Amino acid sequence: MNLTDPIPLAYLTLEWTIRLVMLVTVTSRRSPEEARTWLLFALFLPIPTFLFYLIAGQPKAPRWRRRRFAEGQILLARAARQIVHSRHCLRPAVSGHLESATRFVESLSRFPVLGGNAIHFLPDYEGVIDRLVEDIEQASDHVHLTTYIFADDASGDRIMSALLHAAKRGIDCRVLIDAMGSFSWASSVTRRLRSGGVAVARAFPVAFPGLGKVRADIRNHRKIVVIDGQVGYIGSQNVIDKKASSGLINKELVLRVEGPIVLELQAVFTADWFLERGEVLDRSQFFPHGRAKGKYAAQLLASGPEYPLAGAGPLVVALVHGARRSVTLTTPYFIPDESLLQALKTAAMRGVEVRIILSHASDSWLVGLAQRSYYGEFLSAGVAIYLYREGLLHAKHISIDDEIVLIGSLNLDMRSFYLNAEASLVCYDREIAVDLRMEQQRNLAVSDTLSLEAWRRRSFLATLAQNIARLFGPLL
Repeated sequence: MNLTDPIPLAYLTLEWTIRLVMLVTVTSRRSPEEARTWLLFALFLPIPTFLFYLIAGQPKAPRWRRRRFAEGQILLARAARQIVHSRHCLRPAVSGHLESATRFVESLSRFPVLGGNAIHFLPDYEGVIDRLVEDIEQASDHVHLTTYIFADDASGDRIMSALLHAAKRGIDCRVLIDAMGSFSWASSVTRRLRSGGVAVARAFPVAFPGLGKVRADIRNHRKIVVIDGQVGYIGSQNVIDKKASSGLINKELVLRVEGPIVLELQAVFTADWFLERGEVLDRSQFFPHGRAKGKYAAQLLASGPEYPLAGAGPLVVALVHGARRSVTLTTPYFIPDESLLQALKTAAMRGVEVRIILSHASDSWLVGLAQRSYYGEFLSAGVAIYLYREGLLHAKHISIDDEIVLIGSLNLDMRSFYLNAEASLVCYDREIAVDLRMEQQRNLAVSDTLSLEAWRRRSFLATLAQNIARLFGPLL
């Protein structure tokens, strides 16, 4: 390169300016894993990396959204106080070693543990849609629905028809869909629902830098439904047909809940709605007296960009460190950060039974390659890995010592831990843990056990591809 030529000199200056700017900005606001990944790509591909960073990597939200986040925090705090001080909301006594977990969850998402809840497992995909349609048809005041994907397909049509019929008879219906997750269907779904009187908002709409929208990699990944402030749904299932476009059959797990815990689901929905529409949902019918409907203690773990503390990652790591007998993780996407990686390995090495249930197939080839790069480390440490072979095990749940369970939308990857808006129900009851263990056993019955010997026989090219994909892990 002739450095006396102004064009190559300007190009070289631009590249090094980008590297220096990213060195300052990326390292000051990111986890070490994510910062290293951005800087690695900036070193070799500075200009493309910088352009992608402007669209999808800047941790700072637009000013109007930061202001809305702050106002939303006030609404959440107010709702949490109302829930706590309601005379019908039971504050159950939990055993000493579980109490610290309840305090941790409350510090992350403001919500206390509440007793008197009925919790029903809905592991059948079509059964979830059937029950949800039935509940919508029986609604007497309002239906609030948040989902990452709302498809204009057969399943989506059933839910839309139920919502439109409800709106026609005067029920207050609101739907919040993620702008990216529902991108392919957002226009048709929004148009049809709005034409029938259903209010629709898109969460975290994306635009190029400076246009007042939000970075592309922050998503609302929650799946929540609240009906009349009395019935709630939370889990992993989107509004889309069971068979995905990839050809894989999705296996999900959803909880149908009644009791005081529904008020916590409602608080999250109303805060999310305010973030996108600026509308405060404070009618008394949205937060009725949370009367006891069952006997189970539960707590909502909500995380995301609107919460001031770190995401759900620290809680999962703390629970693994505190496990005494068993840890079972089920997730479709598994890209742990260093803290979770070490927590799981050390748990297995100190005698805790650690099981990770994943899928043979993945609907994202890059994520699939990246997560396989961790298998060898885990198997060498004594972690058992099982690969579900009947489609995509899209359910997301964790059980610790048959005492604490988390069920919801939370994947075990860095995006879900630190970026996305997620929601999971944390339950503190052995009966719920036993129900989850039975669901895990059904999944294990159609899964293959991965051995270290078999894993070591994979080809050099497969190993190389997996290790390269792992470099992208913090950004996936």
